[in-house]
Amino acid sequence: MHPDPFPADLFPALRQRRRIALLIDADNVPHDTLAAVIAALGAHGTAHIRRAYGDWGGATLQKGWKEKLRDCAIRPIQQFSYTPRKNATDIALVIDAMELLHTQRPDAFCLVSSDADFTPLALHLRGHGLDVYGFGERKTPASFVHACTSFVHLEDIGGAPAAAEPRAPDVPETQAATEASVAVAVPIRPAPPPPPPPPKQKAQPKPQPKPQPKSKPQTATGVTAAAPGSAALRKTLRQNTKLIDTLREAVRSTADENGWAAMSKAGGAANREVSINPRALGVKNFVALFEATDLFEIFESPAGPKYLADKSNEARGPRPVI
Repeated sequence: MHPDPFPADLFPALRQRRRIALLIDADNVPHDTLAAVIAALGAHGTAHIRRAYGDWGGATLQKGWKEKLRDCAIRPIQQFSYTPRKNATDIALVIDAMELLHTQRPDAFCLVSSDADFTPLALHLRGHGLDVYGFGERKTPASFVHACTSFVHLEDIGGAPAAAEPRAPDVPETQAATEASVAVAVPIRPAPPPPPPPPKQKAQPKPQPKPQPKSKPQTATGVTAAAPGSAALRKTLRQNTKLIDTLREAVRSTADENGWAAMSKAGGAANREVSINPRALGVKNFVALFEATDLFEIFESPAGPKYLADKSNEARGPRPVI
């Protein structure tokens, strides 16, 4: 595990200047995901190297790719398929990644693919102390997902290909002509007068909803109570023992002497241990994930940052050391 050298909460300017090499396996991702990937990658740095690998003369990469590559400023790398169903594109991408690692020396890599064959590459790059941000479809094998520093499913960032609309059945020309001739032969009859409108009923006043409080309830110590979430969601999350153990270990490893950990550090530690996608678990971010389990106390400081402590830690202090 390699801690992030530029955490976003401490070094936002340096984080934006990080140089990332974006390498795309065009054979295994849809082209309409590219803009969403680049936008999501902006939270980690700037993709100064952008390459997409595939056989651009083949039929599978013809429709739509040219416009997307141009609009996103991505350089296409041609790799012929010397033998059908062989991974020539994968090998070309791996060779370029090794060359970039030792020549351009980027701060991080981004691998866009749904193929588990890139698992050894991700592990090798992380072994050199670099972050590897993975993007792929939900069908991506777990080995590649866990090998990356973090992994985002394309369906969760609005990049999933839209389902095709059902096509109406074709009507034979002879049948259409027959139907048209019948329609012309039938005389047009005047429409019957419309029925009288029903008597108007007196509208009933709609009940006004009770106003809900905007602020979250706080205890006397300033600890924010967990947001009232779905009982079914809380039960599902707690049944995932691997997830709960990971979250608790992340809080323990980043906590201060009072047992409180910064939310950003705890979330980063959990994601480095096992790639966690909060949206796939039914919540929008790590803050909501910790709150949904109802196993952690949440403290929001006046300056804005949030802290949390494990409720099972009886030795925790009443509030974090800020």
